[in-house]
Amino acid sequence: MAEEIEWWEYEESDEWSDALAGDIGFIIESAIDARGGAVIALAGGRTPAPVYEKLAAAKIDWKRVTIVPTDDRIVPLGDPMSNVTGLGKAFIPKGARVIPLVSEKADDYKAAGRAADARLADFHWPLDLVLLGMGADGHTASIFPGPDLDEALNGPKERRALGVMPDPLPPEAPVARVTLSGGAIANAKSLMVAITGAEKRKVLEAAIKQGASSSYPIGRILAETELPVDVHWLEG
Repeated sequence: MAEEIEWWEYEESDEWSDALAGDIGFIIESAIDARGGAVIALAGGRTPAPVYEKLAAAKIDWKRVTIVPTDDRIVPLGDPMSNVTGLGKAFIPKGARVIPLVSEKADDYKAAGRAADARLADFHWPLDLVLLGMGADGHTASIFPGPDLDEALNGPKERRALGVMPDPLPPEAPVARVTLSGGAIANAKSLMVAITGAEKRKVLEAAIKQGASSSYPIGRILAETELPVDVHWLEG
């Protein structure tokens, strides 16, 4: 179980995004100071977009930073559902390397996951930071309930990414995914969770309380990490 889970609570969106951007920036700069570079994984979607806008404006040596999505939909680059496309727009102009898990539509999601895992092997591990979001159903990254849940959580420890098929498929994005594995997330040097709203707080609190036996994927992952976890919760 996580050594400690610390909740940071915010009433205003600007305060939430400022704090997250500041904390992420500190971790990046610490990794650059210690090793000459930083490798981080960031959640996709609309919710963290204001955070990334503020982070991209920070005075960081972005050429020393490599960013991967925590997960992505198996769609072509440029598709509105592509997480890496949004991250690329925010950080590539600053000089960061943004590495796709997925670059094109593929019929075989398992093969897409194997290709992503091989691509990620070229970078420094464990990751310096993973920033997670969470769905109202307790999924995180693209570790959903469904036939691939056990493999995503309990697959080989050396596996960094894999292809998954959520069941049921989310109606807003009914496609297969590639996701970082539960092990790759839990073994990161720093782990943050960013959520908004009372409903998600209740789910996350329940997931943490249930621990390793949680019915929520995020609860299972947080039970595996041995480091402190910061939860940044925006009330609104």
